[in-house]
Amino acid sequence: MAFTIGVLAERSGVKIETIRYYERIDLIPRPPRSAGGRRVYGDEAVKRLRFVRRSRELGFSLDDIRAMFGLAARGRSCGEVRSLTLAHAARIREKIDDLRRMEELLTDTAALCEGGRAPACPILDVLGR
Repeated sequence: MAFTIGVLAERSGVKIETIRYYERIDLIPRPPRSAGGRRVYGDEAVKRLRFVRRSRELGFSLDDIRAMFGLAARGRSCGEVRSLTLAHAARIREKIDDLRRMEELLTDTAALCEGGRAPACPILDVLGR
């Protein structure tokens, strides 16, 4: 079944401008056009865009997604996609560790401040170092 970009956006949960961007960067194939020049999409485009949307929600980069599509197209997907996924999970763990350190530093810094209207602010002093 063929449908327009508006229907594709609705079915995939991806905005029209984002779909056009993904086409421009060759993340998704450019669709054929109707006799009137309109883009014509099918169910495979919905499936691919849902994959991209969910992968982006999980924090994969566009390059990672492109790599997964390439691996799947060559029939070499499972082990290599697993490695890519585990590497991404490791990057997420590093970010979580960094965020925990930042949160601890901010909490410790805020503990230096009594609030109120003191002329000097220990938070500003620490941040200004």
